[in-house]
Amino acid sequence: MYVIAEEHDQEPQPQPPAPGYYVRRRSRGFAAHINASGPHLRSVRELIAKVLAELGVDADAADSAQLVVSELVGNAVRAVGDHVPVVVEVYATSFGVAVNVHDPDPLALPRRRGIALDDAVAESGRGLALLDVVAPGWHVIRSAIGKQVRCRVPEDRPCG
Repeated sequence: MYVIAEEHDQEPQPQPPAPGYYVRRRSRGFAAHINASGPHLRSVRELIAKVLAELGVDADAADSAQLVVSELVGNAVRAVGDHVPVVVEVYATSFGVAVNVHDPDPLALPRRRGIALDDAVAESGRGLALLDVVAPGWHVIRSAIGKQVRCRVPEDRPCG
């Protein structure tokens, strides 16, 4: 369960607060500082759904943002190891949802493996191709703490 407070009130935290998990509400979203683990990732995914719903983002875009975060945090764990410190930023924007994931290894850059999304026998290696579909134009920059993967998840908005 989460308590989502106004920006100038208490920050949203899982109840009860957990070591290695800190969330700060930002304008139109949040930044979560976590040590990557299954429980922390689940909490961030729940927070994405709750915050984006509160901001009026459609459910498909919120689901895609959750998928993007899962893939990028999973990549950070595979590159650096369990409990790697990462920062997950999620914001509602005019185009949909901005998702940024920071990790501390500037050298472990995401690489496509050339495995087709519909490959029936592949057990891994399709995540970045999936990012190409749900967050076209994603890119990587070096950051003060290592690297940052920046994604834009478009939101289908009704015409009118």
